[in-house]
Amino acid sequence: MSSAFDKLARPVQKWIRQKGWRELRDIQARSIRTIYETNADLIVAASTAGGKTEAAFLPLISQVLDEPSGGTGFDLLYVGPLKALITDQAMRLEGICQEAELPVVPWHGDVSQSIKTRALKSPKGVLLITPESLEALFIRRGLEIARLFGATRAVVIDELHTVLDSERGVQLRSLLTRLELAIKRPIRRIGLSATLGDMDLAKAYLRPDAASSVQLIEADGGEAELRLQLRGYLSGDEDENSPSATDAIAAHLFKHLRGSDNLVFAGARQRVEIYADRLRELCEREHLPQEFYPHHASLSREHRDFVERRLKDPGKPTTAVCTSTLELGIDIGDVTCVAQIGAPFSVAALRQRLGRSGRREGQAAILRQYAVEAKLTPESSFVDRLRLGLIRSIAMIDLLLEGWCEPPKPQALHLSTLVHQILSVIAQRGGASASVVYNVLCREGPFRKVTTEVFADVLRAIGHPETGLIEQAGSGLLLLGPAGEKLVEHYSFYAVFQTPEEFRLVAEGRDLGTLPIDNVLAPGMLLIFSGRRWVVQEIHDREKIIVVKPAKAGVPPVFGGDAGDIHDKVINRMFAVLEGDISPAYMDTVSLMMLEEARAHYEQLGFRANNIRSIGEHTSIIATRVGTVKTSTLALALRSEGFSVEQHDGFLLVENGDETPDLRAVLGRISAGGARDIFGGAGNLVSEKFHPYLHHELLVLDACSSKVDLSCLGRLSERLRS
Repeated sequence: MSSAFDKLARPVQKWIRQKGWRELRDIQARSIRTIYETNADLIVAASTAGGKTEAAFLPLISQVLDEPSGGTGFDLLYVGPLKALITDQAMRLEGICQEAELPVVPWHGDVSQSIKTRALKSPKGVLLITPESLEALFIRRGLEIARLFGATRAVVIDELHTVLDSERGVQLRSLLTRLELAIKRPIRRIGLSATLGDMDLAKAYLRPDAASSVQLIEADGGEAELRLQLRGYLSGDEDENSPSATDAIAAHLFKHLRGSDNLVFAGARQRVEIYADRLRELCEREHLPQEFYPHHASLSREHRDFVERRLKDPGKPTTAVCTSTLELGIDIGDVTCVAQIGAPFSVAALRQRLGRSGRREGQAAILRQYAVEAKLTPESSFVDRLRLGLIRSIAMIDLLLEGWCEPPKPQALHLSTLVHQILSVIAQRGGASASVVYNVLCREGPFRKVTTEVFADVLRAIGHPETGLIEQAGSGLLLLGPAGEKLVEHYSFYAVFQTPEEFRLVAEGRDLGTLPIDNVLAPGMLLIFSGRRWVVQEIHDREKIIVVKPAKAGVPPVFGGDAGDIHDKVINRMFAVLEGDISPAYMDTVSLMMLEEARAHYEQLGFRANNIRSIGEHTSIIATRVGTVKTSTLALALRSEGFSVEQHDGFLLVENGDETPDLRAVLGRISAGGARDIFGGAGNLVSEKFHPYLHHELLVLDACSSKVDLSCLGRLSERLRS
């Protein structure tokens, strides 16, 4: 063992020997030395199963044992994005902490109240918690925060890349700042991540005031050999003698995945249910044991636990057909293959998913990518003709092979999350002055770009009598108003993201999971859920329960889910693919045929020489050649001029009426700075949970800081019309 091993506490050393480790991994040895020899914040970056958790906790637990703080409270804090990940990490840490007699306390909605009560009475050891549960502690136990975390020496943030520029990430940064203010000292921050783009931005997230002092430990090499194939399928090409594209993909998955452990990322929950149902049918038809199971957030915890346990059981071959629920670092053991149906929305997500495969030494990582495109007819749209889904898949695979992934965006205003945190601080303290709230959240916290003027405007908006979230006492103290009290008291307040109301699905007294209330169901209707088919028996609106029983037919329910933003570099690569002549070796015959079709139609449309092509008297296609944010901005500008606009990857389909101005003339006016108020008729500014409490001007300000790029309009319009 190395000198790093010698630094560890005896109980930790004993655990390592019991595990049979011959040596520490490089990132573990480097992390131990950094944590022992400095007080620096730290990012540990390595592939899935790269030993990141141990890299952080082996030295931290050792320090707790060898150098007791003498204070009260939890010694270490772990923040994870998922309840399942917390449960999984708690089990991993139990082994290390058992020898040391150090408590490990998982804390989320599924943990019993008795465990939480005991931990609150005598807080010590390692607390593992989600951002939402940490928020609940601040609101319910606001005056006890200093006691609960007085001894905390470090916070470990798992899956750091998932929170860098999200609402949830801003909430977590705010909570960490409030925690440090409560105990009146900084807490060491350690981020763990398998996928990061711009490391400087990641450092700035972890410690905004001292990003340059954040240490970075990245795993060197160790990447598994990659085997991949992109297969193409045509939908709408079926006759009585040929299977549908869905059935053909299911048959291919069944043939190549049966008998091993795999993950199939099918996209939306509706598609997960469709493919899980097809694969279950194939098992039954061949009189083989069931190996294919759905896994998504609407399924019951019991079902998801069952699937995760099967994946870890070497004696039971299991393939999980899933959404992004198994993308993060839940321990599901080693999988042979990762399949992706449809184009992913980010290279980072594709890279994270692929990291699940090829974890055993000498085992290749396997990616099976499936692209489904429509059969072309004379009426086919340009989107189908250009095969944009296939082209995006190629672009992302190429960028993945080059080692690139999306960097986090610079911090936006996040006014919706600011409203949430204002209410939380007031609830935590039982009331607070405007200056104290501004200092906690904006001067010290993550809302640095919010000026005093904007902050005051937000307070006026949520304090308006029609809103009633806050009110001001005669002393000037800000208090929760009647609407604010009602909002904060409900459990759904703790999450900063939308949590739509859902019905519980129940069969024979057993919970199957939940369905969004926007599904229109009635007794006698058939549906597919949890990989099986059901008939609706009863609907109880007040209790929000749907009673079902097994059936022989069904259709998958509709689930929500927003598409992600496509980065400029991905769109740029898509155009390079369309304009290139390389036939990637990883593509099958059908996908290569579709690629050639796409390139031929791209040539016919003439986009090499022109960015705007007319395809009818009133219809034009614009090749913006930029990502979602900039393309959306131009779409808003054109809609404000009276055009009807349809948005696609790097393209806009624009239609004008008889009285609509000439498109090129409008682009000329926009490039000269003559754009109208592009938000005048925009009805999509309310996109986050607390946006409904803000007025139009604040919503515009928030959109311009994150989802819209007004600075690009002039240059983009000038380039397009030239």
